[in-house]
Order: sequence, then C-alpha cells, then structure tokens
Amino acid sequence: MIFVTVGAQMAFDRLIGAVDAWAGERGRDDVFAQIGPSDLTPRHIKWTNFLDPPAFRKRIVEAEAIVAHAGMGSILTALEHGKPILVMPRLGRLRETRNDHQVATAERFLEMGRIAVAMDETELPGALDRLGALECGERISRWASPELLDALRAFIGGGPAEQPALAQESTAIAPGVRQRESS
Repeated sequence: MIFVTVGAQMAFDRLIGAVDAWAGERGRDDVFAQIGPSDLTPRHIKWTNFLDPPAFRKRIVEAEAIVAHAGMGSILTALEHGKPILVMPRLGRLRETRNDHQVATAERFLEMGRIAVAMDETELPGALDRLGALECGERISRWASPELLDALRAFIGGGPAEQPALAQESTAIAPGVRQRESS
C-alpha cells in the first residue's frame, strides 16, 4: 500500500490530484491518502481528510512506501519507520505555504540520498513509477540519543521538547473537523 499524507494544517491539492490521476492511469487500487482540509474529491484512490494519531501510525506501519509534502514531520516519520518516501514540496508562489522552505528541505534530503523527490506534478508520475524500486536508507536508530530525538520533535512541533511522538505531531485533527472517508 502507498500512503499519501499532506499533514494536518492545509490541503495540498496539486499533490493529491497528481497521485489520483497516476493511480487512475495505472489502475492502482492500493493507494490511501490523508488529504487534509480539502474540497477535492479524489476519484481513483481511497482517502480521508484526517486521521487520528493511532490510525495515522497504523497506515505508516502498513505502508510499503509513503508519498508526502516535503514537511520535516513526514520525512522523519518515514525514516523513523524505515519506509521509502517520495516528497513533492509545496510552493510559496502558489500559496501552498508561506515560502519555499519545503523546496530547500527536499533538495537537501535529496542530496543526502535518503529520499526521492519530485519537484512538481510533472515529475511525480515517473517518480511514483520508480517508488516500488526505492529502498530506504538507514532508519533513524532507536539508539539515537534522547537529546537528538527531543530536539527533532521540538523542531517539528515548534515547541518544547516534551512533544508527543512524531506521527502524532503531524496528524493533529483540527477542532470541529469531521473525518470523511471514501470507499
């Protein structure tokens, strides 16, 4: 199963639309997406707007690969679980985020050889076709120093080091938002 996530803060319709079109063209029925607060209705993939932290973690564990925006939480969660990840950065000029920090993140991780990157929706289909052949590099060691893990969690959560687990940080459900799932 390919798990697609855009995080919980905002929709990323350009990514979801491109994955949905790819799944339809390839006849893939093994894609599940968490699409955030979007009005988009994917036609070829299973989806939900939001997942609670236990459901998110279950999807991560069950996934053969992850596709996501180039958010640090998504990248670190994939690496923590030893999952291949393909990211496509949100773009500031398209008002998908406040600036192009995700472009810089994607480029840096690509240089490190730890993740696959599609810089835009035109590169995404080919990258998705190659996703099955990807192998994740080393997982983040369970023996990494507690200080390093706390610093990463604090960085991702934007707060003190006493943050919940990585997957929980990246899947907070907005108050009053109903979960919707298609079949």
